[in-house]
Amino acid sequence: MDNMTDKPALPDRLSIDPRSPHYAEEVLKHHIGIRFNGKERTDVEEYCISEGWIKTASPKALDRRGQPLLIKSKGTVEAYYCE
Repeated sequence: MDNMTDKPALPDRLSIDPRSPHYAEEVLKHHIGIRFNGKERTDVEEYCISEGWIKTASPKALDRRGQPLLIKSKGTVEAYYCE
C-alpha cells in the first residue's frame, strides 16, 4: 500500500465481476480510470495491462446465465486512480 494515498497498487488484471478470480474488492473501493488506445473508457468490465486487452459488455447478447457477453478488444491499456 502507498502510505501517501492509502490505495493498493493497481493489479495487472482486474475484473468488476465478484465471481471472477481477478476481482479485487479493496481496489474497486476506489474510482479507477481506464485509458484504452489513448481514449478514456467508462464501460470496461475487465482489463489486462500486460496482455493489452479490455472486455466490455455486449449491448444485446447474453450468455446462458443471462449475463451480457463480453467483447475483447486488444490495444494499449492504462489503468489509474482518479482523484
